[in-house]
Amino acid sequence: MSKTAFIFPGQGSQYVGMGKDLFLNFNKAKEIFEEASDAVSLDLRKLAFEGPEDKLNLTANTQPAILTTSIAALHVLTEETGLRADILAGHSLGEYTALVHSGVLSFTEAVKIVKRRGELMQEAVPEGQGAMAAILGMEKDEVASICADVSGEDIASPANFNSPGQIVISGHRDAVTKATELAKERGAKRAILLPVSVPSHCSLMEAAGKALRADLKNLSMGDLGIDVISNVEAAPYPDTDAVIDLLVRQLSSPVKWDASIIKLRELGIEKAIEVGPGKVLSGLVKRIDKEIKTTNIEDLSSLKKIQEEKF
Repeated sequence: MSKTAFIFPGQGSQYVGMGKDLFLNFNKAKEIFEEASDAVSLDLRKLAFEGPEDKLNLTANTQPAILTTSIAALHVLTEETGLRADILAGHSLGEYTALVHSGVLSFTEAVKIVKRRGELMQEAVPEGQGAMAAILGMEKDEVASICADVSGEDIASPANFNSPGQIVISGHRDAVTKATELAKERGAKRAILLPVSVPSHCSLMEAAGKALRADLKNLSMGDLGIDVISNVEAAPYPDTDAVIDLLVRQLSSPVKWDASIIKLRELGIEKAIEVGPGKVLSGLVKRIDKEIKTTNIEDLSSLKKIQEEKF
C-alpha cells in the first residue's frame, strides 16, 4: 500500500484571499480562523481574505496567517476525504504546522508562537539591512563558494536548499547583492534578490533563536503522533525532547528541503499533498523526485480534484 506525506508551505506562499473559500463553505474552517484570531488578537480573517498585501506580507502577520490557512485546509482535507498522512514535513514555518498535526503543539499555542517568531525575526535585523536572493542553475558547492568569497564583516550564506538548481542565500544586504552579481559572472542562470525584509536561516537569526528558545520552553508539548521531518537534519524528529532545539536551530540553519524530500522517498512515500496556500512545494517536489505524485488542497476546486482523482 502506498504511503502519503502531508507537506506544509512556509513564508512566500501567502496571497490575499487565501483560505476564504474554505471559510465560507466549511464550519470547521470558520472555527479555525476564529480561534486563531482570538489567540493573537488579530483579525486573521480580514488579513488573509482582504489584505492589504503589504500588511499580510509583514513577517509577524504572514506566519500566523499561513499556519491558520493550512490548518483550516488540513481539517477540510481529512474530514471530507478521509485521507491520512504517514509522515509530515513543512518548509520553515510549515514545520510548525506539521508539529500541530502530529500532536506536539496545540493549534492555539502554535499560532501565538509563530507570531512571536515573526516578531523576533524582524527585530533581529533592522529593516533594509538584511536580504535574501534566489540563485538558479548552480550546484551547492558553487553557491557556498560564492558566499564565502563575498563574506567578511558582512555575511552571506546558503539558506534554503529548495531543489536541484534552486538555492536561496541570506545575510547582510551588501553581501547578498555582491553574491548575486558574482553568481551571474560564474554562470548562474538567474540570481535575483527576493522581496523580503528578514534574512531567514542564517547566522543573523541567532539572537532571535535565543529569544525564541525561552518562549518555546513555556509551551506544553505532546508526543509525536505522526513522524515529522525536521528542516535542520532532513530526518524525522527522534522524540519530543528534540523539538525545542531543532526549532531554535532552524532559524539560523539552512532549510534542507531537497534532502527532506529524498528522505521521504527513502521512507516509502509515493504521494505528497501540499496542505495550505499555493503550490510552491508541489513544484519543488516534482523537481526533486518525479516519481512522487503530488497534489494540493487550498480551496474547493483543489478539494474536488482530490476527491475526483481518489488521490
